[in-house]
Amino acid sequence: MEAIQKVKVRINDSTYEYPVGTSLLDISIDFQKDYEHEIILAFVNDKLRELFKTVDKDCSISFVTTADNAGHKTYTRGMIIMLLKAFYAEFGKEDVEKVSVEYSLGNSLYFDYVGKLALTKERLDAVKKRMLDIVSRDIPIVKRSIGTDDAIELFSKYRMYDKEKLFRYRRVSKANIYSLDGFEDYYYGYMPPSTGMLKYFDLSIYEDGFVLILPRRKNPTLVEEFVPREKLYCTLRESNQWARMMEIPNVGALNDLISKGKLNELILVQEALQEKKVSEIAEAIKEAKDKKFIMIAGPSSSGKTTFSHRLAIQLKAHGLKPYPIAVDNYFINRDRTPRDADGNYNFECLEAIDLEQFNKDMTDLMEGKLVDLPVYNFVTGKREYKGNPISIGKEGILVIEGIHGLNDALSYSLSRESKYKIYISALTSLNIDEHNRIPTTDGRLLRRMVRDARTRGTSAQTTISMWPSVRRGEEENIFPFQEDADIMFNSALIYELAILKQYAEPVLFGVDRDSEEYLEAKRLLKFLDYFVAAPSDAVPKNSILKEFIGGSCFKV
Repeated sequence: MEAIQKVKVRINDSTYEYPVGTSLLDISIDFQKDYEHEIILAFVNDKLRELFKTVDKDCSISFVTTADNAGHKTYTRGMIIMLLKAFYAEFGKEDVEKVSVEYSLGNSLYFDYVGKLALTKERLDAVKKRMLDIVSRDIPIVKRSIGTDDAIELFSKYRMYDKEKLFRYRRVSKANIYSLDGFEDYYYGYMPPSTGMLKYFDLSIYEDGFVLILPRRKNPTLVEEFVPREKLYCTLRESNQWARMMEIPNVGALNDLISKGKLNELILVQEALQEKKVSEIAEAIKEAKDKKFIMIAGPSSSGKTTFSHRLAIQLKAHGLKPYPIAVDNYFINRDRTPRDADGNYNFECLEAIDLEQFNKDMTDLMEGKLVDLPVYNFVTGKREYKGNPISIGKEGILVIEGIHGLNDALSYSLSRESKYKIYISALTSLNIDEHNRIPTTDGRLLRRMVRDARTRGTSAQTTISMWPSVRRGEEENIFPFQEDADIMFNSALIYELAILKQYAEPVLFGVDRDSEEYLEAKRLLKFLDYFVAAPSDAVPKNSILKEFIGGSCFKV
């Protein structure tokens, strides 16, 4: 009898032997007891792999759970394909015109549905019941590779027209198709091995569609109650409606427009729409009369600085006297800045701001006093005074921009009645296709990467390494206050990723292949590959995008 060939596998500083061809899933079962959360992916020699893959030579393995970033994203994709399988089975393939994932609302994904049957609680409960049955049967999620032309034909057959259009611009010759019990679809990213691990979720009717409620990454076995975010939802819905009106709901449609030479008109129309929104906000502030502090807040790379300048211009056009104030200039000196759990400087926390000096200066300005405002030197990490005192007078309005603007703890000495709060974020209305959404965090990360490389000489690798800390700060200090805003402003531009591509790709290619950040860089490069690149010539100098790619008419 021929001896069974074995390979040596190094896991957690120990070496084990397995027969050649053993799946990563079978190996993970032996080590699941050592992990608090479920294993969903694995690194093999530092390369991310799905668990259906096998080991055929000596290697090192480390496991990824649903509590890890890549693992949580994989869990989410698995939930989407399972939901769609159950939804089409319950409603009937011929009766569903379209069911699409549109955007994220806290711990939930919002879905749109168009079809012959009404979307009711009873029918959605039936979908959930089917999903639980699929979980109990632990059905494999199977991956196969087909030619791009075959994929286009397949998507047309399944009436997935967004994907059909998207793949007409794909330069790769193959496409990976996932199948769940006969339901086939394409997904941007890896999948779980089977449905048995997709236990934690809920469904709920919300507004005109429904939400898939998911556990948060930090606690992947807990499904929290869905908390409606009406202002955020309305802002996202308005952006989606505009995108559909312009007939650009997805990347394929944007690529069509670029390839036909019609991008310039889109840029002008979208920039005009944003300027109209800024003007409407200025009008609302003027009508409020008693508002003296315009508090502008939002997550990193939302374009707060450019928005503040544009709002100031519109306020002047409405007969008011605005004075922009950047809260970042009130950072305490870097050597006194608190550090996060990883030992890095935590610039996102409220304690990184000199609250006492900020409140004293704002109060003094409103009382008509002459105040010498600081400027923070990001190179030396120190606050500087350059001898340029200002006085605003009784007619002045302070336009205050910073990530903590919506938190009254920042401006504790100023009355709530005197504040007008604006939440700004880059809430992209563009999706890859009907079942693959573009996270707003990806757009903001690319913006920041391009700006940091241009203005600070920071590598993409460094920006990526800092991003988890930035995101934690946003979750703690910004998102909890967003519904307190008087108004929300969406700074995302439907065309911007096609522009950012030419700036982001070179810095992403510079990420060291052996670094921890390479996996994220590789993912972003694959993401950008969906877009046809476009020149930035037609982008106006006052555009929010210019804050990141350069050439702004404002001091940003």
